Amino acid sequence: MGIKEQTEQGMKEAINHLTQELKNIRTGRANPGILDSISVEIYGSQMRIRDVANITVPEPRQLLITPYDKSNTSTIGKAIDKANLGFRPVVEGDVVRINFPAMDESVRKDMIKLCHKRREEAKVSIRNVRAHSNKIVREEKNGGKISEDQCVHHEKDIQTLTDKYCKIADDLSAQKEKEVSTV
Repeated sequence: MGIKEQTEQGMKEAINHLTQELKNIRTGRANPGILDSISVEIYGSQMRIRDVANITVPEPRQLLITPYDKSNTSTIGKAIDKANLGFRPVVEGDVVRINFPAMDESVRKDMIKLCHKRREEAKVSIRNVRAHSNKIVREEKNGGKISEDQCVHHEKDIQTLTDKYCKIADDLSAQKEKEVSTV
């Protein structure tokens, strides 16, 4: 794999991580993706809630989790409570219900700040990939493996990828901020 492909792979990983982090940020609506980071111990192994239950959105600010095996209902409720995501699960018979409180302006601002923080973390990660790739290219030039012109060409390609993936991070964050701001 060439330096350009390695660089792009590292930057894609940063974007994938950002996407997962943004899923965990609350919006004014219920989003099943907020549970993706929670695992529950069932049958002696850690499993995602999505793999052991059906998650639906019966109302805009409510999630309904229906376990495939009803005996796991309280275990799922405890795992969600233990994750401490800012809401309380309610175990009702064979289902777990999560009601999301309405977000006031201060909570929305906090969520937008969190979007900015996650975006900046992703951009730092992208820039770290750029720095690592540029270091490899310069070492190859100093070692006589590539010419000065090839070095400049590779650095230009790496910067183009950096700009592209920083823009993607900005776009993803802006989209999430818009979701958070929508009342």
